[in-house]
Amino acid sequence: MTSEMSGTDAFADFSRAPNIADNHETYELENRAIDPSGVLWQALRDQADWHGRTIVDLGCGTGFWLPRYATAAARVIGVEPDSVDVIHARFAYFFPPHCEPGLHEALRVLRPGGALVVVDNDWRHGEFAELLRASAWATAQGAAETTDEWWRTRATHRVEVMSAWRCADPAQLESVLRIEFPGDIVDGWLRDHPGRAELSYGYVLFGTRK
Repeated sequence: MTSEMSGTDAFADFSRAPNIADNHETYELENRAIDPSGVLWQALRDQADWHGRTIVDLGCGTGFWLPRYATAAARVIGVEPDSVDVIHARFAYFFPPHCEPGLHEALRVLRPGGALVVVDNDWRHGEFAELLRASAWATAQGAAETTDEWWRTRATHRVEVMSAWRCADPAQLESVLRIEFPGDIVDGWLRDHPGRAELSYGYVLFGTRK
């Protein structure tokens, strides 16, 4: 099994993500908090199992998930695709309706029979969705109806998964929330949910095969 990661220096249209770029340590806490029960991970494997195959993790950030993919995949590539069996894109690269070029590129690099699975936030269900709907920072990511319709017209399979963010203590959850949402939104949520180290988090998977 091999794992590799490509950088972004060569891409003129690269857009910096301040949540990870300015908060490396807190972002790693966020990575560890994601999906404590493993239901999202299992849903990804159900959509397109990467066992013994080549997988691209688009928008892999620090590469946190690459070693986990590598326990079963034959080859794991972070960020830069070539010709692969399975592509997973988690909260990166696809924000309908203005992402047609990205979809074309993903389908181009897939081998015949290969699968693309995009992991998006569920804007309708879970406590995280409530924060998204209240946050001006999330406006650029579109809306549930727009996203669903865009993927529906491209013959994708839609799956909802309810999971959670679970941190070691309330202070860790607060630090994670503060890199994702405006301060006033976080302050209000913390007042309404004192002492919480976990919140419910809904995901939507959009899958298609070449």
